[in-house]
Amino acid sequence: MYNRKKPLEEIPLENTKVWTCETEGCNSWMRDNFSFENVPSCIMCNAPMVSGEKMLPMLVNSTAELKS
Repeated sequence: MYNRKKPLEEIPLENTKVWTCETEGCNSWMRDNFSFENVPSCIMCNAPMVSGEKMLPMLVNSTAELKS
């Protein structure tokens, strides 16, 4: 059978700064440039978050200057 779908192109990944929840059972995380606070708290459990890095697809955030 013929399939007309175009092959998916490879999405480039980059090492990205993220905030990760420090609670053991919580898997919540957010990109650093999408957080509004300098040290955010977890949206799921309201615990403090720790800074780290992940390999994620590149995204552009034009509102990165809004951090308080």
